[in-house]
Order: sequence, then structure tokens, then C-alpha cells
Amino acid sequence: MITGTFLLLVFGLSILFLLLAIIRFKLNPFLALLLTTILTGFAVQMPVSQIVDSIASGFGNTLRGIGLVIGLGIMFGKILSDSGAMKQIASFMIRKFGTKNATLSIGITGFLISIPVFFDAAFVILVSLAKNVSRLSKIPVITIVTSLAIGLIASHNIVVPTPGPVEVGNNFEVSMGIYAFFAILVCIPAVLVGGWLYGVFLGKSDPAIETENLEDEFDSNQKKPSEGLSLFILFLPILLILIGSVALLLLENNSAWINFFEFTGNKNIAMFISTLVAIGLLSRFIKSSVNNSITEAAKGAGMIILITGAGGSFGYLINQSGIGGFLVSTLTDWNVSMLFLGFFLGAILRGALGSSTVALVTAAGILGPMVSHEGIQPIFIALSICAGGMCLSLPNDSGFWVVSRFANLSVSQTLKSWTLGSSIAGIVAFIFIFILDKII
Repeated sequence: MITGTFLLLVFGLSILFLLLAIIRFKLNPFLALLLTTILTGFAVQMPVSQIVDSIASGFGNTLRGIGLVIGLGIMFGKILSDSGAMKQIASFMIRKFGTKNATLSIGITGFLISIPVFFDAAFVILVSLAKNVSRLSKIPVITIVTSLAIGLIASHNIVVPTPGPVEVGNNFEVSMGIYAFFAILVCIPAVLVGGWLYGVFLGKSDPAIETENLEDEFDSNQKKPSEGLSLFILFLPILLILIGSVALLLLENNSAWINFFEFTGNKNIAMFISTLVAIGLLSRFIKSSVNNSITEAAKGAGMIILITGAGGSFGYLINQSGIGGFLVSTLTDWNVSMLFLGFFLGAILRGALGSSTVALVTAAGILGPMVSHEGIQPIFIALSICAGGMCLSLPNDSGFWVVSRFANLSVSQTLKSWTLGSSIAGIVAFIFIFILDKII
């Protein structure tokens, strides 16, 4: 296999090829990732058998860590959506904060709901609410949409049990409960600055408000779950993970409860329990049947699982080829810390791959096995990757077009509100991660 600086050339060309395949030639991201992985293996003169093994191992290792979380998470979110629980949470937040603080409340609502629900689905569900809030409060629609979108992407990219952060945490072997605590901590300033404050700033130069009186997506006669029940189910998976991690820290090793909390605090079991609870408590609020909701969710999970697994294959081959090690050692020689490297790699891969989840999985696959840099805790390197993955959402990202089309924003407006707003949020999160690493 080739060595030295040619490895960096191959890495740069592979990212460029992947970008062209997805954007220019409209190749499906799953196929584009697999093709790029194979060509990268040949470019570094890796034996054919090793290329094949790397693809299979990377795919399998990735899905072993997050395959169940993806499937269960999509089912969980679909039940919350179809039962009206997400709508109840959003209405509760708007009422509690008041119309004058609607920008802040819609951002916090987005942050909460995107913890168990994928960004695209949550945005589509909540954007009509955001437009109605703009109409009623006379707040510019770009302000409301920016706050909502950044709130959603912050938790989607950083907070477990969302699949991307879960896989990053797995690669760095960090406690999921402690990881969730720090993730929420760094998300708060990111959402406030990148979503709320930046959204208010955009509204000053683009003051248009929503004028259309949008219909509510739920039948007014449809029975809905209470706000308290909706919030309880929303937070259940993360509460189980947090309680499990805290219990493992406090309990003695010979305690009879240690196995119980280790079981219920596992990310897969926590999502499974939460999905069963959601089915038990919310199924009576779903107009059709809960089985229909689960079937629809399963259909949507297939391609997400394939793309995520292919991203894991690409990251694994990058590591096996020596590219990852050479990249880390080169930047280390330049005195670039692993913290900055994690953020930089997450951002570059997000721009190249489009999908933030795939970018996080790929970056974690490259850096996870190499974390031995003295003075920096693995949990903060993991978080820096997640913060970087919030940046550089370009037109090759499906989220870019979801925001543009469903919010009726032009490409220019989307670049200003979504691309720049999420990048600001990612940078703010990284600044706080850097500060936490220095003081803890």
C-alpha cells in the first residue's frame, strides 16, 4: 500500500469524488459511499480481500452500535407524531413562553423534539406551527424558521440517543449518561446564539411575516394526549440512559441493582422500553392503527440504515488504509490538537457527505481508534466532532432542501438562515467544548 503524503492526496480526491457523485451526478448516497470506499481502497493499493473485509466490517460494526437505535427511534418518533404528542409539546412551549418570546420557545421546542425524532421528520411536522406563530406574533418568518431549524439540528447532532451521537460515543467508549449531560450543556448556548439571536438578527433585514392562515394538520375533533404525558414520553429514553449512568457511578459493584440499571440504561434497551411505553400510552390517540404507524416508520428506516452503514464502511477503510493515522499524525506535528481536528473533520465531512449522521459516523470511525492524545478527554473530542457536523450544510444535504421547500425560503434565504445559522451554532458549541476541556 502507498504511504506518506500521497495518502492525504487520495483522501482529498475521495472526498471530492464523493461530493461530485452525490451533487453533480445525483447518485444515491448509499451507492456513492460504497463506490468511493472501493475506489479509495484501490487508490491506496489495498489488497482486494482487505477492501472487501473493510467494507463488511465497517458496515457491521456501525450498525451493531446504532442499527437498533435508528429503527426504534424512527418508530418512537412516528408514534409521537401520529398521536399528536409532538403538537401538544409545541403548543405547551408556545403558551408557557408567550407570544412575545415565540422565537425562543420554538427553538427550545425544536431542541426537545429532535432528541428522539429525526430532523427532517420533525421539521416537516413543526414548520406549519412555526408559520402560524409568525402570523399571530408578527415575527418575521425567517426568524421563527431559523430558531426552529437550529434547535432541531443541535439536538439531532449532539444529544443521545440520536444515532449519530450514539455512534460517536461508542467509538470513543464514553459513558452515554455523562455524554448526554455535557451534550445538553453545550447545546444550550448553540441554540440561543445560532438559532434565537441570529434568527432575530436576520429578521431585521428580512421582515416578511407569514400571512396565510394555515390549517392545523390534526383534526380538531381528534383526541390528543395531555401535555404532561407527551413530555414524559418524549424524555423517557434520555431519562433511562441518564439514570442508568448515574446509578452505575453511585452503586457499589456488588449491588443487586447494578445489573438492572446497566440493562435499562443501555441505549438500545432504553429506546425499546420507551417505544413500548409510547405504544401502550399513545396508541388510543392514533386515528388509524399503531401497526400502520410502525410499518410506515420501518419503511423509512431502511435507506437511513443503509447510508449510515456505508458511512461506517468508508470511515473504517480510511482508518485501515493508514489515511486516518497519517492525517492525525501530520496535524499533530503541526500542533493541531485532537479537539480541533475532531471539529474540523466533522465539518469537512458534513460539507462533503451532506448527511450529518453519516459525517459523524465517518469522522468517529477515523478518530475513535486513535484517541491517545494526552491532556484531552475522549468525551470532548467526541463532542467536538458532533459540533463540527452541524456546520456546512450545503445543497447536497437533504436537510437543506427540507428547510427551503417546506418553509418557502429561497436558496439565498436558506443559505443565510440554515447553512450559516447551523454553522454559527456549531462554532459556538465548539467554543464551549473547548472551555469545558480546559476547566474540567
